[in-house]
Amino acid sequence: ASDVSVLWLPLPRSLLTCRTAEPLEYHRSFLKENCRPDGRELTEFRTTTLNIGSISTADGSALVKLGNTTIICGIKAELANPTVEAPGKGYIVPNVDLPPLCSSRFRPGPPGEEAQAASQFIADVIESSEVIKTEDLSIDRGKLCWVLYCDLMCLDYDGNILDACVIALLAALKNTRLPEVTINKETSAPEVNLEKRRELQIHKHLVSASFCIFDDSILIADPTAEEETLSTAHLTVVTDEDDRLCSVHKPGGTSLSGERLQECISRATTRQREIQKLIDKVAHSVKKAQ
Repeated sequence: ASDVSVLWLPLPRSLLTCRTAEPLEYHRSFLKENCRPDGRELTEFRTTTLNIGSISTADGSALVKLGNTTIICGIKAELANPTVEAPGKGYIVPNVDLPPLCSSRFRPGPPGEEAQAASQFIADVIESSEVIKTEDLSIDRGKLCWVLYCDLMCLDYDGNILDACVIALLAALKNTRLPEVTINKETSAPEVNLEKRRELQIHKHLVSASFCIFDDSILIADPTAEEETLSTAHLTVVTDEDDRLCSVHKPGGTSLSGERLQECISRATTRQREIQKLIDKVAHSVKKAQ
């Protein structure tokens, strides 16, 4: 007979629940304890890192990592003719690309629904907030203006691409330098001086904060791709440095009480200050290194 006795203790339910077979129950086991599988609190954002000026061939660029989600933004300025309706304005054309390399959920071919929705969201935010006034892009009224093509590509998809896109866009715009353009009086042709460049004037420092609703009641910030899939609603709040609400984007799903919406707005204003501080710090270090 053996003198060793074995004591069997029941495992916690959170460990018994299979993440693959029952992902929703797996997440619920954490949410009941007011935390998440990655260790974050419910309204905590993932670590955000930023690199500015990483694309030497672009007029402005930035790379953002929000947890594992990675977005790179390159801005290319081109000369064009203004429209008849807006002779004293230029254009800003954003485009979000979600290629197959960033996630197995995307397929080769034309932009999918999520990419198109993200591009439209960015375009609406630019227009409604006037982060850059298109009048500043005019060179010769009715004849010549700048078009800023803002290409945002996802390199790694793990949820919440809207927040990462807004940060990358703002940082890239702050990094953009437009060459000096003069009009030749004799030929009326534009002459571009690549040696002399000017910064864009940023009128609003926009930051978005995205949230998800679990089980129609639990609010979480900065959702991962898995959390987005399991949630019952998504919400993105965009604010500026004056705590002004610039945009609220909620594509269907569970309704949200006024109290919960105010909670999201309050968290978004705090997030705005955090991200603006990060962008200013990185932009200053880049200028110092030049």
